[in-house]
Amino acid sequence: MAKAHHIVFANEKGGTGKSTTAVHVAVALVARGARVACLDLDNRQRTLARYMENRRETMKRRDIILPTPTVETFRDDNLARLDQMVNRLEKDHDFLLFDTPGRDDKFARFVATRSHTLVTPINDSFVDFDLIGQVDAETYKVKRLSFYAELIWDARKARAKADGVSIDWIVLRNRLHNMEARNQRRMLEAVEELSKRAGFRTISGLNERVIYRELFPSGLTLIDKGHLGGLATAHVVARQELRELVGALNLPDFAHRESQDMLLPLSASVQVSA
Repeated sequence: MAKAHHIVFANEKGGTGKSTTAVHVAVALVARGARVACLDLDNRQRTLARYMENRRETMKRRDIILPTPTVETFRDDNLARLDQMVNRLEKDHDFLLFDTPGRDDKFARFVATRSHTLVTPINDSFVDFDLIGQVDAETYKVKRLSFYAELIWDARKARAKADGVSIDWIVLRNRLHNMEARNQRRMLEAVEELSKRAGFRTISGLNERVIYRELFPSGLTLIDKGHLGGLATAHVVARQELRELVGALNLPDFAHRESQDMLLPLSASVQVSA
């Protein structure tokens, strides 16, 4: 039996929209019929796990059914225990999605180097860019890879040599509209230059919108169209951004399905994980 496809959201810097993006991708995949398990590796903040707890409370309070993945939090301090949890979860799921802490963490590195799809969200700023590469202060040309980029580069080579798996590393550029045009152009040029050196793909992510912060207490997402009330034009645009993001991940068995709309309301036949 095929094992689950591992999607790891990893960034050693916080505040990049990592957990929000992970939640929306997980729910979108469930809405399209995939069996999805999420593993929250940030035992301190537990943002993804708390989001899903809020979601289950909303379902109970409103007596509704929403597409919801299986969610667990890793609370141990042992890599062998993490490996055991991963082996258990991936047996019955199509996708295993990891949300990692916004700091250097041995467990985050462990799952990143064993991923199939590695997503590194960054805000569109050179503060976040410094995580993956350094630029010249005058020309903004890339000088070198960062420690994190070198770590992933080495991990990808080792993985390909060991079992023939190629890690699809994706740098997800969030909050694209927060910069003035010249800085945004410099950022885009630097990311494109670095992508050729480090071997990652770049895709557009989620723009900065108040709705993402407002949805957390209820656990709702932009996928839950029928339960959000009236949608403003900005929210409709945000849903399209999410649709394009999930498509750009090029996940197995889903990238080619044109007949399904992941953002339509679900039928009552969808199973909800406890």
